[in-house]
Parts: sequence; structure tokens; C-alpha cells
Amino acid sequence: MDSRYTSTAGIGDLNQLSAAIPATRVEVSVSCRNLLDRDTFSKSDPICVLYVQGVGNKEWREDFLGQVFCTLGEIVGSQGSRLEKPIVGIPGKKCGTIILTAEELNCCRDAVLMQFCANKLDKKDFFGKSDPFLVFYRSNEDGSFTICHKTEVVKNTLNPVWQAFKISVRALCNGDYDRTIKVEVYDWDRDGSHDFIGEFTTSYRELSRGQSQFNVYEVVNPKKKGKKKKYSNSGTVTLLSFLVETEVSFLDYIKGGTQINFTVAIDFTASNGNPAQPTSLHYMNPYQLNAYGMALKAVGEIVQDYDSDKMFPALGFGAKLPPDGRISHEFALNGNPQNPYCDGIEGVMEAYYRSLKSVQLYGPTNFAPVINHVARYASSVKDGSQYFVLLIVTDGVISDMAQTKESIVNASKLPMSIIIVGVGPAEFDAMVELDGDDVRVSSRGKYAERDIVQFVPFRDYIDRSGNHVLSMARLAKDVLAEIPEQFLSYMRARGIKPSPAPPPYTPPTHVLQTQI
Repeated sequence: MDSRYTSTAGIGDLNQLSAAIPATRVEVSVSCRNLLDRDTFSKSDPICVLYVQGVGNKEWREDFLGQVFCTLGEIVGSQGSRLEKPIVGIPGKKCGTIILTAEELNCCRDAVLMQFCANKLDKKDFFGKSDPFLVFYRSNEDGSFTICHKTEVVKNTLNPVWQAFKISVRALCNGDYDRTIKVEVYDWDRDGSHDFIGEFTTSYRELSRGQSQFNVYEVVNPKKKGKKKKYSNSGTVTLLSFLVETEVSFLDYIKGGTQINFTVAIDFTASNGNPAQPTSLHYMNPYQLNAYGMALKAVGEIVQDYDSDKMFPALGFGAKLPPDGRISHEFALNGNPQNPYCDGIEGVMEAYYRSLKSVQLYGPTNFAPVINHVARYASSVKDGSQYFVLLIVTDGVISDMAQTKESIVNASKLPMSIIIVGVGPAEFDAMVELDGDDVRVSSRGKYAERDIVQFVPFRDYIDRSGNHVLSMARLAKDVLAEIPEQFLSYMRARGIKPSPAPPPYTPPTHVLQTQI
């Protein structure tokens, strides 16, 4: 059985921390042959899991068909950037072959929205008509083809109209307008052995003519054509619409003047331990940073680069405050609720240590008040000129899960994101649930409009002593991993385009005058 997958990988990710490293983006395509059949009444439904070696990776458990180890360099360095290796891992069994191809990605940022229909396709089902779908392939530099899109199945018709779909020009043809695009038409079967109806080829340049006589394609089955003299085609496929959009990036908005506003919120609850004891995550060690201090400094130095004025509102939650001992879930670390701003991450650190000396760690651990605090500001600026990011540093023990979920669902409509950094050794199951990567956060039957939470367990990035960050670059990457897409999902949903970037600065020219 055959299977194909496509993913992208970066060689030496280029970011603000490693701008000196030469970098290129490479797309790796994966296909397999003769895999083991694990299903009784149909073929296997394989999934290819790519593991990148690193610290603190989570294990995945799948129906195991075998494994292959290689480096990106092996793939790129093979003839035609095509590496073929035997799949191993099950003793005494031939597990098949994996084929990996790599191609440097073009920097084209256009995407295209297309819609197709078909007419008079061949009937393939005995008791009904066909259940057709389209498969699009991009041709590779070595003449092979890689799947880049599959349409949905339209049931029981020979004249289907498929839904419009959006695909990047890079995925469709890697920015080469004359590169061959092959389209295959299939009749869907429940057991996975889909019936081939026919195929045709085109190119981006041809498709870009839009709906016209040039974009009506005969679907041809080569086997039928070879056997039947009177065979003309197995139907036609027509392009109904073709619309090009330029994909805008996170940086386009930043260059256009969108301001990123960070707010820091720190967990001051008793579950962190007595600050006077060395076992406490808030331990006031005179010689080195405690767990919260380390996380604040490391993550704060990453995020502050994106905040234009470097003035951070810094809040605490879950403590008893002087002088009357009232419990607060939203207090200013600098003691000034009217102006809770701290100057840079150093200012936040100073305010944090001052607060530790004056407040009493208590509880419960409520996230909702600080989320709602930032949401109030975000709700007043929805025009795309500002975006708000709340950084919560916590030991992960949460008391108001239901209220927090409701706050996240409400905040998902606003220009804001939440980064949760977990410190200490606790299980972070509740934080993973709030992250919403696997299951979108919901409250009382209402789902979050978009994913706005990113959770990072800080312990995965420090050494065994707990005193040193192993890789600031990797921490930076994971802390900020989801912010650009979360930011873009808000802007796209509201139809907000980036403002034009100001012209580049040119220094004034001074005319030298000489006196005669």
C-alpha cells in the first residue's frame, strides 16, 4: 500500500536570536510502499510521525508499522534530494520502504482560492452513481509528483460541485507558474480502495486565466484509452473560480505599526511553598534566582523585544495583602493599582521580589480575574492597532477551572493571547487542557472562537540543577510558537489588513558650504 505526506522543516531556524546563521526552508515529502496491513476488512490508515531529537519530548503511541532514522542532511545530500530507506523495527518482518524527497521552498507568499465542478464522470458504483473527489499533485524537480491537496467527497453524483478551497502557491507549484500540476479524479470507496476515474494536467499559469474555455479539462483514463478506440474521455472538470490573495505575515502588521502589549501575572498562592524554605518555588535565595525569578527573567527577556515601550503591567494573584490581609486575585506588584506598569523585565523582577517580602502567600488559585483584567483593555481596542498578550507564571494548581475556561472563551473574540509558563515539578494536566491544542476550550457548550493559549513547562528547558536554561533559543521558539498564528487568526477573522510600512529611514544629506 502507498502513502504520502508533506511537511516543512527549517535548517537553522532564522529568528531574532540566531540571525547570523544562514537559513533556508525545506519541504520534505514522505511516501511509503508495501506497508504492513493492520486492518481486517480494509487497508491500514497509516500516519507518519516525525520526531525531532530534543529535551523533554512527549512520546506518541500509534499502531506501529516500523521506523526509520535519518537526518535532513542525508535527504538533501542524496541524488536528486531523494532518499529511499527500508523501514525497520519489527523483528522478522519486511516492513516496506520509505521515500523522502526534499526541495528548497520558494519565498512566494501568494495563496489561491479555487473551486471546481465536474460533468458526466464515469459511473463506478454498482448500486448508485460515483462518489467523486479530486487529488492535486505538484510535480517535483525529479519528475515525480507529491500530493498537495485533496477535495472533499461529493456523494452519489456524476456532476459534482466541490467546495472552494484555499492553497498556497508555494504548495501548489513552489512559485513556478509553468510547473505541471496533475489532478486525479477518484470514486470514493469505504474500504480505502478508491476507484480511479481519470486524470488531467494543468499549470498555475493556465489556471490563472480563471473561468474560461481554457479551463475545461477532459478527464482521461489511460488504460481505457488504450483499450477502446471510440473512447473520448471519462467526463470533464471545469474551473469555476480562481482568486489570488497575498498572505500577510505577523511582521507585516508589526512593521505597519500594530503595538504588542504584554502583561505579566504571577502566582502567589500557598501551593508554591513558604518563601522562607529552600523547597519553595518562591524561595528568597540571596545568592541566586528562584524558580519564578528564572522563568520570569528568561521568558520576559524574550517577550519584551516585541513590546514597543517596554512598560509592563505586572500583577499578582492569590495572596493576602497588607495592611488588612484581604485576599486579592489581581493586585499590582508595584503597589500602585492606578499605575501597575514596571520598566522592562528588570522592573518586573524588582516589583516581584518586593511583593514577596510584603504579601502572604494564600489562595485559592484563580486565573479568571487576571484574564478578565487584560480582556477589559483588549475589548476597547479592536481595530488591529494593538494586540495584548498575558504571560501567566504559575505552579499549575488551579482552583477556578470553570471560570477560567469561560474567560478564555470570551477572550477568544478579542485581540489577545495567553502564554502560561508552568514552574516546578507538578503535573500540568489542567494547563495542557487550557492550551486547547488537542481539544478546543469550551464553556457551557460554547467553544472558543480560536485557540489563544500557549502552555510551556519551564522544567523542560532547564538543567538538572534547576539553575540554568539549557537553550534560550529553543525556549524562545516554544514560548512564541503560537503567538503569530493566534495574532493572524484574529486579524483574518475581522478582515483587518496591515497598514503600509513607513518608508525606510534615509539620513539627511548635508551640503558642505565653503566661504570664499
